Amino acid sequence: MTGVKTESVTFRILPEIKAALREQAEREHRSLANMLEVMIRDWCQQRSRGQRHSDWP
Repeated sequence: MTGVKTESVTFRILPEIKAALREQAEREHRSLANMLEVMIRDWCQQRSRGQRHSDWP
């Protein structure tokens, strides 16, 4: 992903959901941002019937 500019997304969630996400991220040795990116990527791939998006690493 060299040279790819990232973008920011801001949203609000309940504190208990954030705590659960943070706990899972720690278990997987990820940052919270990376945990969310992985979860969103996996969800999108499942929704597109497992077809990997060519522009995603």
